[in-house]
Amino acid sequence: MAKKAVATFSAKAGAKKMVKCIRMDKSPKTGAYCFNEQLVEEEKVKEFFQ
Repeated sequence: MAKKAVATFSAKAGAKKMVKCIRMDKSPKTGAYCFNEQLVEEEKVKEFFQ
């Protein structure tokens, strides 16, 4: 399952809403699963999970 936590950085007027996305990927070498964490803009979440 993918998780996402919402964080806002409102220190500046043009701040964008960021989301922490965690994706589980399978390693092609070992077949083990690893977790890929990244802070992504809210509009680009679907691109991250594809």
